Amino acid sequence: MKSTSYSEKTLDHFRNPRNVGTLEGPDVAVGKVGNPVCGDLMYMYIRVKDDRIADIKFQTFGCGSAIATSSMTTELVLGMTLDEAMKVTRNDVADALQGLPPIKMHCSNLAADALHDAIKSWREGRRGETPEPPRVGEFSPSCGIPVSSPPAIEGAEELLGKGVYRKVEDPKAFADKRVLIIDRGKPSVDVALALTKHTGRVIFMSPTKEPSSKDDPRTGLKRSDVKVIYEAELIAVLGEGEVEKVRVHDLNENDEYDLFVDALVVLEQADH
Repeated sequence: MKSTSYSEKTLDHFRNPRNVGTLEGPDVAVGKVGNPVCGDLMYMYIRVKDDRIADIKFQTFGCGSAIATSSMTTELVLGMTLDEAMKVTRNDVADALQGLPPIKMHCSNLAADALHDAIKSWREGRRGETPEPPRVGEFSPSCGIPVSSPPAIEGAEELLGKGVYRKVEDPKAFADKRVLIIDRGKPSVDVALALTKHTGRVIFMSPTKEPSSKDDPRTGLKRSDVKVIYEAELIAVLGEGEVEKVRVHDLNENDEYDLFVDALVVLEQADH
């Protein structure tokens, strides 16, 4: 089992991210990157004055590690010259966070790439262009953009069709089963609600905090029989020939635990 332990600094930047938001104006450039493996989507906004980063903001639609690395990146480069900021690497970001689990190192690469893309936009004259990010519910918090395959979860491929599902064609097939659904945006919320008609043991897991916006489709789960677990990530699927349980990383407590389930639903694609 690969290590999933997070440092206190990483957890702090996840729970209390710095410099969240957007910037506008003719002195602003934006970088955008997305990872086809885990689906995290990042926007990095820089305001440039005298060839230095005078202000910086970010929007990240992704897992806790993606949020933490974006937050740390903004702190690292604020006040740097563009040349200095271009030299910031994923290892610099990870080191500043006092390390990342090996399976999350790609997140630090994304944060650095988003920064470099913003600088490239500035140098190529693409300034004052503010992209419209996905609206709440049109992306998955753990997969910010539509992807062709679900995030890599240890053991999931081996148990595909043996308790692990990428789509739900017949909700009745889940009757009376204990089903875990991974948050991949509004489609996964719809699946969770549909399954409550056939089983009273539906669990919904999201890596982000409980939504505060009424426009977030997950608020609809409050009025249902779905048990919701926030600030948690799925690490592995365990079982001999079929799904028996999953291993979960509690992002809030920085701890791991096993959850017994009969089926796991990780939708293949978050449709728009």
